[in-house]
Amino acid sequence: MYGAMRDELKAKLAQIRADGLYKNERVITTPQGALISVKDGKEVINFCANNYLGLANDPSIREAAKKGMDQWGYGLSSVRFICGTQAPHKQLEKAVSEFLGMEDTILFGSCFDANGAVFEPLLDQDCAIVTDSLNHASIIDGIRLCKAERFIWEHNDYKDLDEKLKAASSKKMTLVVTDGVFSMDGDIADLKTVCDLAEKHKAMVMVDDSHATGFVGKTGRGTHEHNGVMGRVDIITTTFGKALGGASGGCISGKAEVVEYLRQKARPYLFSNTLMPSIVAGTLRTLEMLSASTALRDRLESNTRRFREGMARAGLEIRPGTHPITPVMLWDEKLAHAMADRLLEEGIYVIGFSFPVVPRGKARIRVQISAAHTEAQIDQAIAAFAKVGAELGAIKK
Repeated sequence: MYGAMRDELKAKLAQIRADGLYKNERVITTPQGALISVKDGKEVINFCANNYLGLANDPSIREAAKKGMDQWGYGLSSVRFICGTQAPHKQLEKAVSEFLGMEDTILFGSCFDANGAVFEPLLDQDCAIVTDSLNHASIIDGIRLCKAERFIWEHNDYKDLDEKLKAASSKKMTLVVTDGVFSMDGDIADLKTVCDLAEKHKAMVMVDDSHATGFVGKTGRGTHEHNGVMGRVDIITTTFGKALGGASGGCISGKAEVVEYLRQKARPYLFSNTLMPSIVAGTLRTLEMLSASTALRDRLESNTRRFREGMARAGLEIRPGTHPITPVMLWDEKLAHAMADRLLEEGIYVIGFSFPVVPRGKARIRVQISAAHTEAQIDQAIAAFAKVGAELGAIKK
């Protein structure tokens, strides 16, 4: 029976390659960091990890994770409500709640799991979800599991959001959901306007802050701090797998009753193994560090500004903004992948992004800045982009 499927898959894979959309997985041979080595042993500067604060290989976090494993074991072999809850899990939930300014928190294996868990228990067919058109795939998949009516508003078009909320006004409950930072573009949602419109229409607000927690906002609490709406967002989902050490794990943080109900009803929580003790211990250490100092987020802000300004001077087309996600717009899929390959030869590790990760015709190289980058490394990357961009015709001036 598999023969027919094999032939079809081979044909589809060949077409993906022909379209310039095939995604090769490069192998790195070192721990994650600003400098990494690739399979042939060459050392390159890494500009495409979510390692925003440079903590993915931090010695004190590694030591905390080791101690967590030594004291609490490798894994729990259980879900939370059976025999999978240890004291550190409750400590982390409390620490995350305090850091984000929320009432309670529930842990998951990833933010993808968290977004898959939140909608179906809370909203039924008499409810509505109003979602930004560019929200993350995990939000889209989570909404698909829910019977609530879905309304999609055009990305960052708040007049359209107002119209969609009006259209949903007859529903029992409405939840507005948006990424805090949009992962492909680096856009930061205008949460003040979102909250104002939600309150006008008596709707709740949910934010996926995976690309913000730890470094966006004056003290790194996230986009709700950045926008001055702490206390006005009802639900935050986020990850521990980016700025907060870069390992894995995620959570839903929100109103106490929401979290309590999700402990009873959220399927990825009830039927998935508990977050492993080493991840819990490492994340606790990360939050302790970030609560003590803003030095890393301040350095990240400075590095981001240096890179964005340098790329603009070099003539590369980048999306405007202030976030360390800096998309270099190339538009053509084959050009994006060819440029990423040439940059690797120049010692700069980046990846070309193409459909279905981004819409067709909007291919790019998504550069991500880290607090771990030095000014010299940032300048080296700018020079390499300028050189390769000129070679491949990506610079239009």
